[in-house]
Amino acid sequence: MSRPTILSVDDDPQVSAALTRDLKRHYGSEYRVLSATSAAQVLDLLSALALRADAVALVISDQKMPEKSGIELLGESREQAPEAKRLLLTAYADTDVAIAAINDIGLDYYLLKPWDPPEDRLYPVVDDLLGDWRHAHPEITSDIQVVGDRWSDRTHELKTFLARNHVPYRWYDVERDEEGRRLFGLAGGERVDLPLVLVPDREPLRSPTLLEAAGSLGLHVEAERPLYDVCIVGGGPAGLAAGVYAASEGLSTVIVEREAPGGQAGQSSSIENYLGFPKGLSGSDLAQRALAQVSRFGAELVLAREVVGLEQRGTVRAVLLEGGAEVEARSVVVSTGVSYRRLEAEGVPQLTGKGVYYGATAAEAAQTAGEMVYIVGGANSAGQAALNFAKHAKQVTLVVRGSDLLATMSTYLVDRITSAPNVTVRCGAEVGAADGEGHLERLTLVDRATGQREEVEASWLFVFIGASPRTDWLGGSVARDSHGFVLTGPEVATSDAPWAPARAPYALETSLPGVFAAGDVRLESMKRVASAVGEGAMSIYLVHRYLATV
Repeated sequence: MSRPTILSVDDDPQVSAALTRDLKRHYGSEYRVLSATSAAQVLDLLSALALRADAVALVISDQKMPEKSGIELLGESREQAPEAKRLLLTAYADTDVAIAAINDIGLDYYLLKPWDPPEDRLYPVVDDLLGDWRHAHPEITSDIQVVGDRWSDRTHELKTFLARNHVPYRWYDVERDEEGRRLFGLAGGERVDLPLVLVPDREPLRSPTLLEAAGSLGLHVEAERPLYDVCIVGGGPAGLAAGVYAASEGLSTVIVEREAPGGQAGQSSSIENYLGFPKGLSGSDLAQRALAQVSRFGAELVLAREVVGLEQRGTVRAVLLEGGAEVEARSVVVSTGVSYRRLEAEGVPQLTGKGVYYGATAAEAAQTAGEMVYIVGGANSAGQAALNFAKHAKQVTLVVRGSDLLATMSTYLVDRITSAPNVTVRCGAEVGAADGEGHLERLTLVDRATGQREEVEASWLFVFIGASPRTDWLGGSVARDSHGFVLTGPEVATSDAPWAPARAPYALETSLPGVFAAGDVRLESMKRVASAVGEGAMSIYLVHRYLATV
């Protein structure tokens, strides 16, 4: 497999040569670096690369060129290299134009010229862009191979787990890919073995559990210490923020996550209103950046472990894991977030994992190429998913119970959705039934005002509705409301929950002293990434206050 390409263009030969030199010096071992001095030359190169099916990772263009501007060129380059990242080199006077291009052509970043020294100004930007591209294209470099059936719920669960944990792999459908059938035969596989995971120098993993797969792939699945200062349950934005602040402030810290870092936000294809990222960033990218911080400060991350209980043992709190393992800590932060509510419609439970899915990672859009996709939900997460799937699917239909999308979705998303040529919004509608032989093939849509039912062809249904907190494991020791959201601080003080200490509960403290809640799992939280991050940081401030008293 050939190396992916970095392609740069500047009409000044000296500037072009300098840029090529810097790129080759830093990236030449992993990428093929090509250069051009005109827009026409770039488009010809892109066409040639597309015909050879060579991957293009990054296109870098100067803004001011005689034939056409860099923004015009980068916009046109989408036809030949739709998945490539795009970087604009511009002068300070043109920054307004560059910022506008973020929305107009999906520009990923702009960089002011000159870029000297490249170690400080060029390489960090390109590193981030290439890192994002690699995570979206794991098949380019991975030695791990997964053979399965695209309509298998077990296969989908494993692929999602690997993608969200940034484990690159090459995917083969045993029904549609000749190489998949060949590997399946070489492994002596039977249908019950799917998904089949092939790892170099190891025996094939046959239909592994997530815990088995994680352990075999070298992911951390066991806590290392007998006792921690703080155990954080849940690795979403609130949990990761708590982990960064706890570990950086010298607390022995472990984060227990049942799926992957990032939580529900980690599945978002784009978070565009998070402070400091004018282009926006994917939930996966945000999670990866936060995870790098957590690891740098020395916190442990335990993956693929379901938390099933919480016990008070004097001044110690024990977090019980499925299978009999446990983690003991002097304090606990509950940041398990929420999951999407189940869709109550005939046939949906039987087809879940076989065309019907709850949430979606950004990488899943490619598998819907040329097919009909339906998305249920009217909030920002559903809107971002619709735009992401629209890049690949033949048609995307957003099914919304309410009568007006603006009531539940940010205006900037509504504007993009209504202008997307292959996205349709059906307000005042709901899914009444799902049907298909072995996988989703048809949906019944119901008009909520008239009750009229319509059957439509559908290969994919992605559900983004409501929020159900993951709190059953807390038992009776932590007070919750009737929906399962955790009571904290003043809510505990005014409830009937028992409270032993002479002091009042701290702001994010639950009815069990030393156990705190942060993020979406907490009653009256804002259900926003920024507020979850803030609460995660605040919870550690309160953990310090608590630990000083015990």
